[in-house]
Amino acid sequence: MPSFSLKEARILLIANPAAQNGAGLEATAKAEVYLKEALGEVSENDVSERVQLALTQHAGHAAELAEAAQGFDVVLALGGDGIIHEVANGLMQQSAEVRPAMGIIPVGSGNDYARTLGMSTKVEQAIKQLLSAQLQPLDVGCCNGEYFVETLSFGLDAAIALDTMERRKRTGRTGTILYLESGLDQLFHHLDIFNYTAQMTDDSGMETAVEGAMHLFAVQIGQSYGGGFRVCPSAKPDDGLFDLCIAHPPLSVPFATMVFLLAKDGHHTRFKQLEFLRAQKLHISFDRIPPCQIDGEPLPALEYDIHMCPQALNVLVPV
Repeated sequence: MPSFSLKEARILLIANPAAQNGAGLEATAKAEVYLKEALGEVSENDVSERVQLALTQHAGHAAELAEAAQGFDVVLALGGDGIIHEVANGLMQQSAEVRPAMGIIPVGSGNDYARTLGMSTKVEQAIKQLLSAQLQPLDVGCCNGEYFVETLSFGLDAAIALDTMERRKRTGRTGTILYLESGLDQLFHHLDIFNYTAQMTDDSGMETAVEGAMHLFAVQIGQSYGGGFRVCPSAKPDDGLFDLCIAHPPLSVPFATMVFLLAKDGHHTRFKQLEFLRAQKLHISFDRIPPCQIDGEPLPALEYDIHMCPQALNVLVPV
């Protein structure tokens, strides 16, 4: 594991002031103060030079800032899973030899990657965790040229995630309850079936062709999505493999609702309609464009090329 000390690092803090419906601005101010106080054993001028703040101004801006982050030791992403997704994509555009490490200060609604890392959602506590954190090389997935650090999914669960995002924008509300509300709405009104064919490659290089019908198809690096729904409770973010969960029809609305609620705590794995697999690479084709989310962002297509980049990104992980 690479040796690292945040107190000796040159830091770029990329913050989304609109995170959690505007709470990101206050969180950014706190984070900047806490960081500079924590590094206060050196001169004030030296601290201000080593901690630089960049506020995002539009969608995709965090990716641009992270890609251009030359000479920094670490890039901290402050916000929800969306800004973490963007920062990871920007960093992955840099060559591995010069790529800064990534750390997160979670200020979002779902905070699923924070859950995977064990990061606190309280800004001051998150800074304390970062100050004593270790660098850990973690997996990054790539789908149709876009990178992801936690989750990629198709069908019902993606429809829920995307609808949750729209509800959040529309109502200003946050939290797992929105995912539950959207989930029940989708289950009762949009329990759609999609046909797929997939070519899967495991860690030994063996290829398997499969086809079938599904309500949902999750491709996970971390265990959860939707604010803690542990769809793949055995997933590990550094094992070089995707954990897959496929829900096959038939699923009645009452049964699907029960499975959905059990997934909150990862207690859904015993049902025969759910198939759990592992793969290093996949190519999936659908009979029509399914709802798709990649770290909570939409990615519509008919075909998806997905491969693992094992331990490609050094991430600050609490000890």
